[in-house]
Amino acid sequence: MHVAHLSLADFRSYPRAEVPLAPGVTAFVGPNGQGKTNLVEAVGYLSTLGSHRVASDAPLVRMGAERAVVRAAVTQGERQQLVELEINPGRANRARINRSSQVRPRDVLGIVRSVLFAPEDLSLVKGDPGERRRFLDELVTARAPRMAGVRSDYDRVLKQRNSLLKSAAMARRHGGRSLDLSTLDVWDQHLARAGAELLAQRYALVADLEPLADKAYEQLAPGGGPLALEYRSPATGGSREELCERLLAALDEARRQEIERGVTLVGPHRDDLVLRLGRMPAKGYASHGESWSYALALRLASYELLRAEGNEPVLLLDDVFAELDARRRERLAELVAPAEQVLVTAAVAEDVPQALSGTRFTVAEGEVTPA
Repeated sequence: MHVAHLSLADFRSYPRAEVPLAPGVTAFVGPNGQGKTNLVEAVGYLSTLGSHRVASDAPLVRMGAERAVVRAAVTQGERQQLVELEINPGRANRARINRSSQVRPRDVLGIVRSVLFAPEDLSLVKGDPGERRRFLDELVTARAPRMAGVRSDYDRVLKQRNSLLKSAAMARRHGGRSLDLSTLDVWDQHLARAGAELLAQRYALVADLEPLADKAYEQLAPGGGPLALEYRSPATGGSREELCERLLAALDEARRQEIERGVTLVGPHRDDLVLRLGRMPAKGYASHGESWSYALALRLASYELLRAEGNEPVLLLDDVFAELDARRRERLAELVAPAEQVLVTAAVAEDVPQALSGTRFTVAEGEVTPA
């Protein structure tokens, strides 16, 4: 699979941009602040319905514009599709496939698949658990787009349950009449069912990802491992039914504390992926170089996993090489060069390794022109 053409309208810094693309390596080169990252961010948005740089959609719309449009022509074998997302901050986003059919935004998931390498990836190792949960859930959804609906259901139930718990906590603190919490049992059931589905997918993903990540780390930093991944949750292993029962038991055990604090304390939204290097957790113990290699290994493993499942993703390398020493730079370039499509951004042409020679565009003052 590759993106054959990218069109932007009022996305980030671009009033308009039309960028023809081809299989192989394409590098976008230009000074910082000129819009290089915006291009790969747009492809990533089509893939995940989110940005690797910001948590909300509002910053994606050019200042002064009401909406932004990201459109891509996608080629997979003999099949061609045109996918479009209209970003409307404060309102529902809209999506189209092949211009004529208006669909839900999440229905476009799976048409464009991508794996993004970016400086922000260091937070996978050094950041809080939320970064690692997001990494897992985006990859889960890339493998099975239907999981976008499960994640949405879980978030909706969690919001409702938290609202009930917050009201109960407020009433208790202010000496008011106790709220009727009988509906909490209903929300527990909903949360456990959606949570068990998400947990089952996360456990399966971690099991599949670990050997690939260990291999990638050895390729990037020979002799530096081994690498291990441990998914940490009160609900451990088993079938979806067993996970559901364990979540219900954990919720029951935590209920008194949840009512006191007014928030849901148990569920996939509280779990963590523990990254180990040798016998030690990577967070807090790995050096800067080891942390970078670990983050890159997770991304390389993600790529290999998706590729093995039949639809090779686009590789997006956003200003990564400037962050790496010469040895890691060359090793990473050699590993990603055989991919069907690689999109690279760099501030200076010399940052792009020779192994990734190919088509080049210059990006300056909001213009994307062939080098």
